[in-house]
Amino acid sequence: MEEVLKKLDELEINYELIKHSPVYTIEDMENLDVSIFKGAEICKNLFLRDQKGKRHFLVLLCGDKKANLQKVQEQAYSTRLSFASNERLEKYLGLKPGCVSPMGLINDKEKNVEVLIDKDLRNKENISFHPNTNEASILISFDSLKKFLKYCGNEVEYISI
Repeated sequence: MEEVLKKLDELEINYELIKHSPVYTIEDMENLDVSIFKGAEICKNLFLRDQKGKRHFLVLLCGDKKANLQKVQEQAYSTRLSFASNERLEKYLGLKPGCVSPMGLINDKEKNVEVLIDKDLRNKENISFHPNTNEASILISFDSLKKFLKYCGNEVEYISI
């Protein structure tokens, strides 16, 4: 978490840090006092791999949506997608289960992970992600997320979910 916050400060990205009990799923997040998120969109983050394990995707979508993996696959021009293993999550993003977040891209030095963003997130004023720990969340603007992703340098595409 400290590395993420330091990088956000270096990039002059405004954020608000909210500490909370550990959460592992969107359902866990919804069991928290949602008022602490001040109306920000709580994002769902999925770490996926293609059939041969050669391509990896971080999919960001609105928390109330369900991703149809076949539709994601088609828009990513990929072979069949499935959830990546915990070992792959650690290898490519340096994250543990329950901590999947675009903030993990700072650990992807080889730029192996492709980022797929639900087009509807562009309309959200503020969004929320884990800062590489599931014991906190950060609130940032969508424009700030774009600035962070540009710094990370991973390929980014917008898709319809």
